[in-house]
Amino acid sequence: MATGLLGGSFDPVHHGHLIAAERAAEALGLARVLFVPCARQPLKRQGPVAAPEHRRAMLELAVRGAGRLAVDPLELERPAPSYTVDTLHALHERCPDERFVLLLGADAASDLPRWRSAEEVARLAEVAILTRPGAPEVRSPLVRHVVATPAIEISASDIRARCLAGKSIRYLVPDAVAEYIEQERLYR
Repeated sequence: MATGLLGGSFDPVHHGHLIAAERAAEALGLARVLFVPCARQPLKRQGPVAAPEHRRAMLELAVRGAGRLAVDPLELERPAPSYTVDTLHALHERCPDERFVLLLGADAASDLPRWRSAEEVARLAEVAILTRPGAPEVRSPLVRHVVATPAIEISASDIRARCLAGKSIRYLVPDAVAEYIEQERLYR
């Protein structure tokens, strides 16, 4: 069995992330899925809004008791930006016999040719695209798996905007994450 890797800023983590991870684990027979929060994504203009320790804490709250879902903070423990190839090398050093499957949303997969050492990324981990109905199809020789996931219209930027406007985020994020955001006064 393999370990799935789902990276991103998770600013904040929401139900769409969790559902996609579960669907990928089921479809690909993954033993576990590690959420790997990044320090800063090199292909995004803007970095995360919440501090790394808050994003990590929210992820840990979101996956608590979720069985095969877990958090690996290794990208937060290295200097930014976060390059997937470096993460995969570190994971292979730590677990040399582990098989990894890199889980990418269609938007991240469309940028794959621009990634640092994209071919090496595909050599170090099987690449799986998480597709949604109506999303454009991504074709690449680097992709080994395609996993259909439900279309759930939840975005971290919308959640942050709702927090800023004083609106409810109930049902968009796990209850423990909503409580943490309120307690820490994040995104205000």
